Amino acid sequence: MWSTFLRRLILAVPTLWAIITICFFLMRLTPGGPFDSDAPVPEEILANLRARYHLDEPLWQQYLSYLGNLLHWDFGPSFKYRDFTVTALIAQGFPVSLQNGACALILAIIIGVPLGIAAALAQNSPRDYAISAVAMTGIVIPNFVMGQLLILVFGVLLKDSVLHLPAGGWDNGALANRILPVFCLALPYVAYIARIMRGSMIETLRTNYVRTARAKGLSSSAVILHHALKSALMPVVTFLGPATAFLLTGSMVVETIFQIPGIGRYFVQGALNRDYTLVMGVTILSAALIIAMNLVVDLIYGLLDPKVRYDGE
Repeated sequence: MWSTFLRRLILAVPTLWAIITICFFLMRLTPGGPFDSDAPVPEEILANLRARYHLDEPLWQQYLSYLGNLLHWDFGPSFKYRDFTVTALIAQGFPVSLQNGACALILAIIIGVPLGIAAALAQNSPRDYAISAVAMTGIVIPNFVMGQLLILVFGVLLKDSVLHLPAGGWDNGALANRILPVFCLALPYVAYIARIMRGSMIETLRTNYVRTARAKGLSSSAVILHHALKSALMPVVTFLGPATAFLLTGSMVVETIFQIPGIGRYFVQGALNRDYTLVMGVTILSAALIIAMNLVVDLIYGLLDPKVRYDGE
């Protein structure tokens, strides 16, 4: 298993390099630049700015310089946040996104998995239909709509009640400021996990080894917990690989709506400002997390299902 993991880790390096290369040239080929603004800037000043950030060099030279800096964990200076490097901005915003994302992930698993199991055990019953309807609602309502609804209800309509919650801001991570964004982040993932878990559990309950376990006289809870659950969790784990990376790097929409200083909001601001290095830094971090989470998923497969075998085993 570990040899296979090491091979996949080595293969992840060219994958990440390809992502960096594509993003670098796409950013440079996008019309406009980081120093374009509504107010005209004298050409002499623009020339000095381009020289300061080496944007006057040939594109291939900029690319090689950027790769060289990445080898030293240097994402370069931010073009818009002049007093900060991209590394400093990521170090400042990532812990915020990490806290919210981890809470949302835990909430999604705690709620979504039991809902999926409950729906599967009562297939085509009113309980199944109710859970499926709630899950579908969570899927079809976009985050930017749900966020505004939560702000309207808990931030405005319930302003004078004990259920009032701040409509935005971080306030150094106060619990009240986390509730709405975490719930908004978790809701679609609760819905996805519940739907995936329901379908997987229904399929697992129809397998021969589960039928054999029931024929031996085992209780329903023993059959589900000791025989069906691990196999049914496999599709959920597959989904949670990239989902975890997306949650931990922050939701651009949610962090923008709730004015949370995470890296998702930095990504939006960087894209609007054509801040090449900032967008590249957040993109590289997100890609690295997705690759890492997929590697972790491969390891979890072997723990959940003993039948899973890796190459060479």
